[in-house]
Amino acid sequence: MSVTPELLHHRDERGVHTLTLNKPSRFHVLSESMLHALALALADIATDKEARVLVIAATGKAFCAGHDLKEMAAHADMAYHQALFARCTKVMLAIAQLPVPVIAKVQGLATAAGCQLVAQCDLAVAVDTATFGVNGIDVGLFCATPSVPLSRNIPQKLAMEMLLTGQFITAAQAQTQGLINRAVPAEGLDEAVEQFVTAILSKPAEALALGKQLFYQQRDTNLTAAYQLAGQTMACNMVLPVTQEGVHAFVEKRKPNWR
Repeated sequence: MSVTPELLHHRDERGVHTLTLNKPSRFHVLSESMLHALALALADIATDKEARVLVIAATGKAFCAGHDLKEMAAHADMAYHQALFARCTKVMLAIAQLPVPVIAKVQGLATAAGCQLVAQCDLAVAVDTATFGVNGIDVGLFCATPSVPLSRNIPQKLAMEMLLTGQFITAAQAQTQGLINRAVPAEGLDEAVEQFVTAILSKPAEALALGKQLFYQQRDTNLTAAYQLAGQTMACNMVLPVTQEGVHAFVEKRKPNWR
């Protein structure tokens, strides 16, 4: 699969890498091509000995709206969805395994796998108008893979509330509950991210790399297993008739017929 340069912008300045999702017309959905582009970029950064920090950002009104339901609706076979969620898991694990800190720069809506992306980053700064949700259940698809990093960021009861009801939380709630580090006015987003970048650049890269690796090893020894189970669960979920109906209803802009 080739990578469209316009889909994901990659900038490197003084060891500060910035990956900017650039499909605002589709709210930066994690399509096959977007996941492929992210995987390649993360692999490139992982081998850059001069890399110090990665910022993941986006253009337009939304940060990331999750998986591409139109793309998913075109496939009803288990093998396709197993491969898709495995590809997304590979991207999320690459973020956790990257030897440099990863900061989510959230300028808008982050939902489903988009919320997963925020939760998987080491740090997150968001505008105070951003909202966060794992609302796959609204189309009959429980957000199993997003639940993995979400449940490792926020309290269990809130995570289950979001997963079971599809309800969104505000940036202020996300900060209070630990999903993000800062909620700031839009005009202060760049500065807030830069403060983290400056602090990271002032610390020894080797210590940060070792510390990040240790942090996740000691806290999430079963992260890979959890993702494998969650990916299989989502693939099984996706091929259920009720979920197929829910996703097709979303694509066709109608209410699902679950009766």
